[in-house]
Amino acid sequence: MPVPVRRLIVALALSCVLIGGTTACGGGSSGQDTAAVVQTAATPTPTTSAQKQKFAKTRFVANAGLAAGATYQWIVRPWKAGTFKKGAKGRRVALVKAGLAGTFAYNRLKAATKNAQGDPALSKALAPLAAGIAALKNLPAELRSGDSTDAVANSFEDVVNKVKAAGRSAGAEVVDKVPSASQLSGG
Repeated sequence: MPVPVRRLIVALALSCVLIGGTTACGGGSSGQDTAAVVQTAATPTPTTSAQKQKFAKTRFVANAGLAAGATYQWIVRPWKAGTFKKGAKGRRVALVKAGLAGTFAYNRLKAATKNAQGDPALSKALAPLAAGIAALKNLPAELRSGDSTDAVANSFEDVVNKVKAAGRSAGAEVVDKVPSASQLSGG
């Protein structure tokens, strides 16, 4: 029984020292100031334009890769396999998944476009694709309903391939990354 009591006393003494030390270091500042300092320290920000461009390319590659992975996994592959055709086994589930993937891909492509604005080369390469990306907005609903699936799947594949080519031309190679189910359903 004496061992747990000693541990309790040591833990109590350490916590008192830590609390006393943080109060002494606070210098009379309020908790809000401390929270602001902690939040500022927790969110790193690039300081040079070179760092901003690097982060823009990195974010672009991540977002475009997720869009490409979702498009290939749940739209292009089932479309080429014939799963979207009337009477195909698993058609309804495949169309719902394709609709979710289409919404996710559109969301990630919009984010990739925003990220590309931080890098002059990427921005210039993606500028002609803005209309194509915007045209994808209503296509997930058409996928879910089963309307003109060939044209819709082809549109997604075409836009994703053009985004990948634009990234490659600007020095930001996009690799397909299939999103998890939670990423897909959560957006």
